[in-house]
Amino acid sequence: MSVDAKLPFLPFALPEIGEEEIAEVVDALRSGWVTTGPKTKRFEADFSAFLAGEGGDPAQFHSIAVNSATAGLHLALEALGIGPGDEVITTTHTFTASAEVARYLGADVKLVDIDPATLCICPAAIEAAITPRTKAIVPVHYAGLACDMPAILAIARRHGLKVVEDAAHALPTTCGGRLVGTLDSDVTVFSFYANKTITTGEGGMLVTRDAAIAARAKVMRLHGINRDAFDRFTAKVPSWYYEIVAPGFKYNLTDIAAALGLHQLQRARAFQDKRTALAAAYGQALAGLPLTLPPQPAAGELHAWHLYVVQLGDDAPIGRDAFIEALFAEGIGCSVHYIPLHQHPYWRERYGLKAEDFPASQRAFERMVSLPLYTRMTEADVQRVAAAVRRALGKA
Repeated sequence: MSVDAKLPFLPFALPEIGEEEIAEVVDALRSGWVTTGPKTKRFEADFSAFLAGEGGDPAQFHSIAVNSATAGLHLALEALGIGPGDEVITTTHTFTASAEVARYLGADVKLVDIDPATLCICPAAIEAAITPRTKAIVPVHYAGLACDMPAILAIARRHGLKVVEDAAHALPTTCGGRLVGTLDSDVTVFSFYANKTITTGEGGMLVTRDAAIAARAKVMRLHGINRDAFDRFTAKVPSWYYEIVAPGFKYNLTDIAAALGLHQLQRARAFQDKRTALAAAYGQALAGLPLTLPPQPAAGELHAWHLYVVQLGDDAPIGRDAFIEALFAEGIGCSVHYIPLHQHPYWRERYGLKAEDFPASQRAFERMVSLPLYTRMTEADVQRVAAAVRRALGKA
C-alpha cells in the first residue's frame, strides 16, 4: 500500500528546539562570545546540578563540555593512561566511536557480545574477555536502558580495571535508583548529537568525580594549554601568557552550542516523560504482532527511551530489509541500531572477527528496526507507524 499523498513524511528523528533556545543562541551571537565562554561554563555547572539533584552537592561532579561524545570518550581514556599495549573491552553492538577511541591511543579493543534480553553488554562476556593487558571497560547503555552496572563495577573492582560509561543514549536513565553519571565509574560520557534526548547540535559532556581526571581532560580538551582561554581573553589586566604542557586536542564546546544545552537540559525531564508516553503507546499499538518489543526498565527505574527498537519474530512473514522498505514506502523513516562492529571491515579484519563469535548481537541485528521516537511526535503519529507496521506484517 503506497503512502497517502496527504500525509507528510514522518522522519526517524527531529530535535525539539523552543523559543528559549533560539533566544539564548541569539544572545550568544550578540554578546560577541561565540566560542567556549560564559554559556559553556553555565552549562557545565547546570549539568553538575542536574546530576546532583535537589539538595545534592554539585561540587562532587566535574562536568566538562566537549564537542562530541567521541571526544569525551577519547579524553577519558587518555586521562586514565590508556595507551599502546593496553586492551579496552566494549560491546560489538554499538557505534564505532565506543571502540575507535582506544585505537586513537594505540590500545587494542576486545569486543564482546550482548545480553539478548537487554541488548546491553553482557557482564559474563566481559569477565571472560579479561587478559593481563586489559585496563578498562567501556559499557554502552543501549537505547536508553542502563547496563547491569552493579555487575560490571564488581568485575572492574575484582580485576583492578577502569570503567568509562558510554552514556550517549542515557540521559536521564537510572540504575539502582541513581542517575547514570552518578554511579561509581571513573568517567561517564553523554552525547548531545542532533537526535539525542537533549541536543546541542553536536556536543557532549564528560563527567567525573576524580579531580585529577578532570584536570587532565580540561588541559587536553584545548591543545594542552595550561590555562582557560576564556579567562585569558576576558581578563582586565595583561593575561596573554600560557604554556603548552601536553599535545592536546581541539575538543571544546562553543557557547552557541551551549546556549542550546542550557534550555534543553531544563526540559530533559519533560522530554523523558513524553518519550515514555510515546513508548507506552507503541507498546499497546504493537502488542500481539510477530515482534519482540523493547525491554522495559525494572520497577522504579528511568528509561531515557532514546530509541524504540523492535525485532521481527521468527514467524514474521517478511524480512528485516523488506520491512524497512515497506515503512519507507508509507512515508515513515526508520533505522537500524546498530550494524555490529564485527560486521565492519576494519574491526572484522583487524581482529579476525566472525559473526558466530557474537550470536546474540548477530541475531538481534538481523531482526532489528528502530522506529521513529522523538518528542515532536504525537500519539497519532505512533498510531500511523503502528498501522504501517501491521500492513507490512500482513496484519492489517
